[in-house]
Amino acid sequence: MRFQGRTADLALLDKRLRVVRDAVATTPGQAVIVTGRRRVGKSRLVQEFCDRSGVPYVVFQASRGRNPAAERADFTAALAQSALPGADLVAGAAGADWNQSLRSLAVAVPEREPSIVVLDEVPWLVEQDGEFEGALQTVWDRYLSAKPVLLLLVGSDLSTMEALQEYGRPFHGRAARMLVRPLDPGDVQEMTALEPAEAIDAYLITGGFPEIVQRWKPGIDRKAFLEDQLGDPLSPLLMAGELSLLGEVREPSHSRSALEAIGTGERTFSTIANRIGAGEPIPSGTLAPILTTLTAKRIVAVDTPLATRPDTKNKRYRIEDSYLRFWLTFLQRGIAEVERGRGDLVAARIEQSWTSWRGRAVEPLVRVGLARLLPDERLPGAEFVGGWWNRQNNPEIDLVGVDRERPAATRIAFTGSIKWLENDLFGKRELEKLVAGSMSIPGREHATPLVAVSRAGVEESLPLAATFGPDELIKAWRR
Repeated sequence: MRFQGRTADLALLDKRLRVVRDAVATTPGQAVIVTGRRRVGKSRLVQEFCDRSGVPYVVFQASRGRNPAAERADFTAALAQSALPGADLVAGAAGADWNQSLRSLAVAVPEREPSIVVLDEVPWLVEQDGEFEGALQTVWDRYLSAKPVLLLLVGSDLSTMEALQEYGRPFHGRAARMLVRPLDPGDVQEMTALEPAEAIDAYLITGGFPEIVQRWKPGIDRKAFLEDQLGDPLSPLLMAGELSLLGEVREPSHSRSALEAIGTGERTFSTIANRIGAGEPIPSGTLAPILTTLTAKRIVAVDTPLATRPDTKNKRYRIEDSYLRFWLTFLQRGIAEVERGRGDLVAARIEQSWTSWRGRAVEPLVRVGLARLLPDERLPGAEFVGGWWNRQNNPEIDLVGVDRERPAATRIAFTGSIKWLENDLFGKRELEKLVAGSMSIPGREHATPLVAVSRAGVEESLPLAATFGPDELIKAWRR
């Protein structure tokens, strides 16, 4: 299947390879830790980069739970079968430990010409053998970093990959870090050939996960896509959510229950605890570390209100990517129906709740999009975009632009509201509600600019500093 999107990611990797080619760094060799959520397309991206690079490379992918000796044997075999100039020199070599196996890698890579080495699923190598990290550091320092090689360490377990760089760990300070995200809304529009508003719908459903976006036939609308996918029990739209969670969270577990609670609309600590405990809240000492772990894995995001007075305990939880949010809300419980040929029932439930679900799901995307459009002369001083709410969620302001996030803003640059309906314009009623609610935000002044974001458009002559619609949001990812 033709590779699409990822222009910025490919450019970033190519830039690191140019550093190796041009020998402009303190060491000839360069290392990059490439991480991101499962199924986001890291391995496909790295393979495409290697194929386009024009230099010899080797890609080795670890297997979870493998015997370390068998893993090292496969690693050596991959070296011997690669296009690296010294591949024949390591054929038949058997490393008694990772130190010896990685030294074989140092023999295989060329002395003067650039090459690429990819170790995929590094967390599984770390899990298998406690000596792997130390061996990697030793061989890198003594042998590999002295050669013009680009070493890419790829892995999906974000907490493990980030821990590789922590102070006190063997590989600390030796690698740059690259986070691979899902395809952005601009990529999704390009691949689906949809108008901006419909492309945003497609992004909210697919989350930008390549294997799902590639199933969206160019030009077809949301209903047609869902009808097609819900008629196939093996479609990526149905299966990717479960596969992703199985790689991250045991089932059944409190962690899985927490995800299901958040995915179906619970946003506060207390309501999540109540939902998991089925009326008897689970102890905060049990739930708090679960939420911390899910946040560290980038599965759950935590939002706090933006204002000139911090309120860090007033947290709201949400599923980080919109596809998993969509899957937990609509698809998880519908898989059995699809398997017995009743995908139409799932489609009907989606359609019934689509407008309300989309209205909430689009908010994080709008905030990111507006932040990407800054600076904007109509909104002076705005550098960060979030929202604001009190403990009772009354009022709840969709958009707040500030000059800084932490420890607190010193100036409110704008407040705004989102109306994401098919045909209804943002009008006087929505403006009055925004003005009244904004008065509660600490630091908001009478002259603070007002902003409207609307799918269908905005009524004329409203006293708004700026308005944004689907076209402008998509352009945020085209800049």
